Amino acid sequence: MNRPILMTKLYIPLLRSLAVLRPRLIERLNRGLDRKVTLISASAGYGKTTLVSEWIAGCDRAVAWLSLDEGDNEVSSFLTYVIAALRTIAEEIGEGVLDASESQQPLSAESTLTILLNKISALTYTFILVLDDFHVISSKPVNDALAFLLDNLPRQMHLVIATREDPQLSLSRLRAHGDLTELRAADLRFSTSEAAEFFSQVMSLALSADDIAALESRTEGWIAGLQLAALSMRGLENIPRFIHAFAGDNRYIVDYLVEEVLRRQPESIRNFLLQTSILDRLSGPLCDAVTGQGDGSVQLEALEKGNFFVIRLDDKRHWYRFHHLFAQVLYTHLKANHADAAAELHRRASLWFEQHGSTTDAIRHALAANDFARAADLIELAWPEMRRLQQGLVTLGWLKRLPDALIRCRPVLSVAYAWALMVGGEFMAVERRLLDAERWLTSTPDIQANITEMVIVDGEEFHHLPGTIAGYRAARSQVMGDIPGAIHYAQRVIELVPEGDHLRRGAALALLGLAAWTSGDLETAYRMFAEGMAGVQLAGNLSDAIGGTIALADIRISQGKLRQAMRVYERGLLLAEEHGETLLRGTVDIHIGMSGLYCEYNDLQAAAHHLEVSKELRERTGKLDNSYRWHVAMAQLLEAKGDLNAALPLLQKAERLFKSDFFPNVRPASALKARVWIKQGKVDDALDWAQEQTLSAKDNLSYLREFEHITLTRVLLAQYKRDRRSRSITEIEQFLRRLLHAAEKGGRTGSVIEVLILQALVCDMQGDIPAAVVALERALTLAESAGYVRIFVDEGEPLVPLLKAVLEQGALTTYIPRLLSASVLPVSKETTRQLLNEPLSVRELEVLLLFRTELSGPEIAGELHVSLNTLRTHTKNIYSKLEVNSRRAAVRRAEELALF
Repeated sequence: MNRPILMTKLYIPLLRSLAVLRPRLIERLNRGLDRKVTLISASAGYGKTTLVSEWIAGCDRAVAWLSLDEGDNEVSSFLTYVIAALRTIAEEIGEGVLDASESQQPLSAESTLTILLNKISALTYTFILVLDDFHVISSKPVNDALAFLLDNLPRQMHLVIATREDPQLSLSRLRAHGDLTELRAADLRFSTSEAAEFFSQVMSLALSADDIAALESRTEGWIAGLQLAALSMRGLENIPRFIHAFAGDNRYIVDYLVEEVLRRQPESIRNFLLQTSILDRLSGPLCDAVTGQGDGSVQLEALEKGNFFVIRLDDKRHWYRFHHLFAQVLYTHLKANHADAAAELHRRASLWFEQHGSTTDAIRHALAANDFARAADLIELAWPEMRRLQQGLVTLGWLKRLPDALIRCRPVLSVAYAWALMVGGEFMAVERRLLDAERWLTSTPDIQANITEMVIVDGEEFHHLPGTIAGYRAARSQVMGDIPGAIHYAQRVIELVPEGDHLRRGAALALLGLAAWTSGDLETAYRMFAEGMAGVQLAGNLSDAIGGTIALADIRISQGKLRQAMRVYERGLLLAEEHGETLLRGTVDIHIGMSGLYCEYNDLQAAAHHLEVSKELRERTGKLDNSYRWHVAMAQLLEAKGDLNAALPLLQKAERLFKSDFFPNVRPASALKARVWIKQGKVDDALDWAQEQTLSAKDNLSYLREFEHITLTRVLLAQYKRDRRSRSITEIEQFLRRLLHAAEKGGRTGSVIEVLILQALVCDMQGDIPAAVVALERALTLAESAGYVRIFVDEGEPLVPLLKAVLEQGALTTYIPRLLSASVLPVSKETTRQLLNEPLSVRELEVLLLFRTELSGPEIAGELHVSLNTLRTHTKNIYSKLEVNSRRAAVRRAEELALF
């Protein structure tokens, strides 16, 4: 694991030698093991942790324990510690998971959990995971991660949540399904008999039955209240008077009893308790550093033996913690009466943690001490590692607690702030922080006069600031849609960064490629982005290089270069496979992209295969964060099969799943939905879409909206077919001419082909067959070498006569028959079902159609882009299904069956 793990959070609190055993509750917990989750929810001081410790000490299942703290509100930290806890019982559970999640392209929470759950499902035994102190978690991402975990919990795992407040889960649903066991304050409170055992056996107090009953009634069985009362009563002569003296709610009892406890302790113990109350966890050396004394270990052991709300975290007596409620009241007492001392104690703790390699704790205590200069130093030094571990939100939380004036004097910290703001999605605030840093890099007289005010802790980061600032400005501009700005600042990075800095230069070149792509300059986009990914790969960032495959293939597809796009995907697969399991997750989107290409080739079997492979990889590697692409590709496949009713919900879900990123969204799911509506005859729905998107045939054209505008022409054509208004067809013609010119100018051949097809259909509607044939023949000529099929077939019956008209002119004599065979497939399917024992596949029909030509076997194989052996297999199947033994006989039999 790259992220440092605080092992004390994983220690199971040890059962005290003297403790009140609670068999009635243990039995309930044991019965709940057949359910998914056990929830133990009650306010502080009800013995939740002690009960679970007692239970698991006698349980025959393996147990993983995690004591949560506020730092675990960062979902990556939460998952890191969950995996670390699980690895204490089975090392193989988390093997490879964190390496993937902490790579340059970190996994989403659901992705990480999917990998984890798959590994747990392979275990041959059952175990328990305890999440203690879950009430410290307020983060929605963490609660969402927990909900995902519970929804998919394998039978091997039982989850226990101990908390002061109910977690943000659907508890009602868990109850309804019988998946939840609950213990609450009413269950946990001591009965009178348990209170009697506690006072006599644990606290060594001889109390009368009336005294015990009074205390139990006054505290309502609240265990912490009973324990504090017992500590306060030690050595008292008039116990009944003491019992009569306090009353009220828990808050009052705590304040009263802690005051009584502290007042009755020797000064040395009282000081030790107050001074160490600033610590989340305690060790002898740490306590010595904070208190300035040398007996920390002895004091902790004595407090534990005296039942002084000290919980041992390991079996070597190295680490302890106070009961949270006790620590909270002690700390409140310390701040109220010794505020200056509290700040100094935090400073000492910060220094100790820094010296012992725990930077996060060092920063936290420096902030608690209001020692902002020290905290700023530590944060600046920690920034490179926090950036590597993707801990932007934690860093942002630290920086927001620092005085603004202090940050502005620290250029490296200002840039770190800009980075953290970008991670947090606060893009509008980024530029101010970059300006704060940049002003120290200029040589104006006023800056020179005040240069002594500047603070630099990390000299290496300061040296790289000009390039770093330009890079962040380029990224921010791209996200904000400021393409000229993205180009300007990316070029500035290249000017500032040396040739050998492959990562920074590669990222800048990639941003230039993305800017060109967004602008519609596809050839420049491909060249720049490919060069950028090559640099990123040289820097060792293979995950980003593989991810870049998707962008490169998308650009080639827009250029109408489908076969080149397929080669891009194949190279990406090869690179991933060469570098092992971790990078295979980058191939999920590659297989989805290949499915889309095979669908366009009309090889629907291969398209379905690649979607299935992508699905298996998603389950295997947890690559769930871009399921948008998968839903679009599956909808495309179903649409090609004619199942429009199944395709539409997938597109609706894709629209909800879409997350904006650096790549331009040039084929929005909403436009794909509109195309399905048109095929379904729902013209009004499609018109509503156009209105919602404020689309008009008079719009200025841009690449970003080109697909939407072409979709708009389809909507207008559908409306024209229904209403037959002559004025509208003229408007459509003019719009198509503008779209064609723009696509040709940008080298976007994919769009050119589609617009030419639409022009052919418009000419056909107006009875101008010669013009329709000219437009369609040009589209076919552009499409043939690339392998387009569905772009013609999806037009349906209206295009078939035009295809035949082009064929009658002697043009494209092998390509058009392939398209016609695919176009009439829905008509011939019923025929083959009636007259053949087994229908011919789509590919076999294509082979059969080419049997009518003069092409030789090798030439047919070349035309279909298959091997000669594959062609022989298809030929053998055709002969068998048609019950013939020669090519000529196969053609004759097909003509008899009207397969052509």
